Order: sequence, then structure tokens, then C-alpha cells
Amino acid sequence: MRYSLFAIAGLALALLVQPASAHGPTRQKVTVKTTVAAPPDEVWAAIGNFQDMSWHPAVHSSTGENGNAIDATRVLTLGEEGGPTISEVLYKYSAEKRSYSYRITDVKVEVLPVTNYSSHLTVRPAGSGSEVEWRGAFYRGYPNNDPPPELNDEAAVAAVKGVYEAGLQALQERFGASN
Repeated sequence: MRYSLFAIAGLALALLVQPASAHGPTRQKVTVKTTVAAPPDEVWAAIGNFQDMSWHPAVHSSTGENGNAIDATRVLTLGEEGGPTISEVLYKYSAEKRSYSYRITDVKVEVLPVTNYSSHLTVRPAGSGSEVEWRGAFYRGYPNNDPPPELNDEAAVAAVKGVYEAGLQALQERFGASN
């Protein structure tokens, strides 16, 4: 009887220790904010239509279906006609709160080195202007251990941060920076 209790305790300990030694991807998060010198309704009019992402300098064109309704879809063509695409679906939308949330449903990791990506865009009053916040959560492009450098956590964070910063910089150029 004593031997079986020790064996069970040893097995339980081995099972508890095993996951601690495993390392895999962890969910990464990026939040980028900027303030612009335009009222929130004006900024929202420029970026609040899920079907129109022409305000972002990397987006050549966007096409989609179902406007701003939940489960609406869009396909962003990047760079130029025939460029790489990103397919997305809208899962939350509030014109009243000036915010929407969406997920990527299809993208090649060579285009954006992420998987399981979701994002949230919000416009809020800030002084005499607006604060625009863009945040996302995702996993790196390589889901297994020991990812290549171009698909690791750092590459994923840098790529998403670059997308957000480019978009928010374009809004500052369009509306003016706010202090």
C-alpha cells in the first residue's frame, strides 16, 4: 500500500512539473494611441466605416459586405492593385461609443506574422480634440516552439505596432496633432 501511494504521488508530481518546462507561444498585446486636433465625430466619420479603410496608407483598396453589421466582412488589398490581402470580420460595432472590433480570418504570415488576431479601434474626446486608440491581441506567426526570427513574438509585435503607428500617423497628418 505504501509503495502505491509513493508511486501515485511521484506520478502526480511529474505531471505537474511537465507543463512548467514546456514553452510555446503566449498571447501578445499591442496598444497604440494618438491625439488629433479634430472633434471625435469628425475623426469617427473618417475611420468608423468598417468597409472603408482608405485612411490607412498601407491599404490600396477594401471591399466587403454588410456594412457595419456584426459579421460584416472586408478584404483589404495592401500596397497596390493585386497586392497581398487580409480578410477580416467585424464582431463588435458601436457608433455611439465610436468603436469597433474585428478579427483577421485570413492572412499569410509573410504579410503579417500573426495568428489568431483580433483588434479594437476607438475614438474618444481628448481636450479640444480626440484620442484614437488601436489595440490588438494575437499570437506569433509560428505556433510551435523555436520559431524562425521572422515569425517569433518580437516580429509579430513589431509588425502589428508598425501597422497601428502608420495608421495613427496618417490620422495626425490629416487632422493635425493635438497637444
